[in-house]
Amino acid sequence: MVPQSVKLLQASLFRIQGAGKMKIHPMAKGALTYAVMWPAGCLIQQAIEGKSPRDYDWARALRFSLFGALYVAPTLYGWVRLTSAMWPKTNLRSGIVKAVTEQLSYGPFACVSFFMGMSLLEMKTFSQAIDETIEKAPPTYKVGVCIWPFLQTINFSLVPEHNRVVFVSICSLMWTIFLAYMKSRHENEPAVEE
Repeated sequence: MVPQSVKLLQASLFRIQGAGKMKIHPMAKGALTYAVMWPAGCLIQQAIEGKSPRDYDWARALRFSLFGALYVAPTLYGWVRLTSAMWPKTNLRSGIVKAVTEQLSYGPFACVSFFMGMSLLEMKTFSQAIDETIEKAPPTYKVGVCIWPFLQTINFSLVPEHNRVVFVSICSLMWTIFLAYMKSRHENEPAVEE
């Protein structure tokens, strides 16, 4: 017998449509996508480092999966919903406004959250997490400002709302490879060329 709470969760994440077809809630779709895409980006970055699959840091990949699915996907879903309500039009002007707004608000929040969250998942102290965030977030954000406005202008002006989280997650694969690089970069290594 399935508990009532499980039935309610299933009903909120999946909607049965005619002929037995199931439609997945957009946030669940995003969480599933990020649960796969983020560790994939981490593993690709490790392969670029020259590691073989038997030498991969699977715990790091698991942390990327957890953080992507349980934190990034829901916050991104909320952000997309908010901006769609604030600027419902899907034209170039609205797309540019949303992209600029994102770089000034969600972008720094997401960058700081990534380094803080991942450091805490590594069981670092709060002080160590803050130190790493102070060191790595600014150069990461600078690169993001050069990339994400263009991708988000396309996302907000051309992609239908129900596909935006998935579109961003596909773009995010390349970004996640870069994040994995920045996260694994040691303090004595130079930051990305500015």
